[in-house]
Amino acid sequence: QVQLVESGGGLVQAGGSLRLSCAASGRTSSRLGMGWFRQAPGKEREFVAAISWSGGSTYYADYVKGRFTISRDNAKSTKYLQMNSLKPEDTAVYYCAAGRRSYYESRNPNNDVEYAYWGQGTQVTVSS
Repeated sequence: QVQLVESGGGLVQAGGSLRLSCAASGRTSSRLGMGWFRQAPGKEREFVAAISWSGGSTYYADYVKGRFTISRDNAKSTKYLQMNSLKPEDTAVYYCAAGRRSYYESRNPNNDVEYAYWGQGTQVTVSS
């Protein structure tokens, strides 16, 4: 079993930055691909970014590419989402997620069905 706890959300002005963290517990967490998703009020959950279990591959949604960076520190069982040049449309609850199978390189890391474990979410609000 893997438990995920996000932190780092908050209120920031447009153009500002935040870094989200996702602390994972469980022996297998360092062997799982990880993703970040977000959900704005009245909208469906959408993919933001993902990173392979090794950290060797990263994936981004077009609307965050060049502004967000995903990374992981397996020694600390923590992954991060550095968010720069934030826009009001980035306002959402951000969720981290962990994949289903150890050492598995998903072909569809942007699909939420690839993830078995989810955190409780952290609110990010970007003011204009």
